[in-house]
Amino acid sequence: MTSTAEDLLQSLRQQSRENKNSDIEQGAGAHITESLSHYYQRVRQQSLKLCSDLEIEDFQLQADAFVSPTKWHLAHTSWFFETFILKTTPDYQAFHPQFEYLFNSYYNAVGKQYPRDKRGLMSRPTVQEVKAYRQYVDQKLMALLETEKDLTPEQTDLIVLGLNHEQQHQELMLTDLKYNLSFNPLYPIYAKAKFPKGQAPDSKQNDSIEPLEFIEFGGGIYNFGRKGTGFRFDNETPRHQSLVNDFRLANRLTTNKEFCQFIDAGGYQDPQYWLADGWSWVQKNNVTAPLYWQLESEDQQQPQRYEFRLTGYGQLHPQQPVTHVSFYEADAYARWAGKRLPSEYEWEVASKKREIKGLLLSLKVFIR
Repeated sequence: MTSTAEDLLQSLRQQSRENKNSDIEQGAGAHITESLSHYYQRVRQQSLKLCSDLEIEDFQLQADAFVSPTKWHLAHTSWFFETFILKTTPDYQAFHPQFEYLFNSYYNAVGKQYPRDKRGLMSRPTVQEVKAYRQYVDQKLMALLETEKDLTPEQTDLIVLGLNHEQQHQELMLTDLKYNLSFNPLYPIYAKAKFPKGQAPDSKQNDSIEPLEFIEFGGGIYNFGRKGTGFRFDNETPRHQSLVNDFRLANRLTTNKEFCQFIDAGGYQDPQYWLADGWSWVQKNNVTAPLYWQLESEDQQQPQRYEFRLTGYGQLHPQQPVTHVSFYEADAYARWAGKRLPSEYEWEVASKKREIKGLLLSLKVFIR
């Protein structure tokens, strides 16, 4: 167990903290100062809030091997804290001896894992038992955090890592749930839509699109990678320099309406726009549009495009940014449009000084 924790800590030990209540990063560019115990409670409660309106049957859905049931996400994130922190403390009693096997994802050093493609078959433990497991882990962790000054640097780092890990799974809870619900012809509604001003489906402005322009960025040697104190994942380091040539980047994202033009022009049937792997993927899977799009016609009218969202099933919003496209589809669209996708370095240069206007989660905007 200790060796696994050591592996997880390799990328964290280079970080220095001025004190135990250092800035906790909530999102890109956003920082607040809060205690570790408050941070822990906030993140853990957010996971439960995300599934507070689900029916009990929704927690168990698993439509394919690459998605997981909501119940599994709730248990696995608790498993992380139990495995790497609580089990290293004296006299800790595991909540259930089999949970280490059931809710281990891919940590081979910990032990064997229950088959990923069969997670949806676990009707037991029940949702209530999983929530009791979370409560048990939270009580034990909060007891540790009450004496925060007695935590070792390794324990503190692992708790912060576990919270960032849980926030990743909060994203997965939503994306997995959307995929799972999309197979239901009733198209269940997860949340009521909250649209930006002027972008609701019945808005008179909903077909207007900001003109596409390209912004010039000067080349040079730029610094990349995380700097300063606070949490970072290992793929954000080390900080380094790289040469970037002059480039231009669009002033906005590609819209659904623009992507429809690519479809209508036969983009999914023309191999000249696709990478070899991408064309094989299109042919093998009979891909003709982004995931969750449907083409329907009523009474011999012109076919209309519809989309399944977390807010239910409805007509495609033409001015919204296109989503749920693979790298292959994005690359093919860019080639068709006579452009190319930006590199990671170019996108980072362009976004360095852009204002962060908020997070969709905090605004409860689930229109994608």
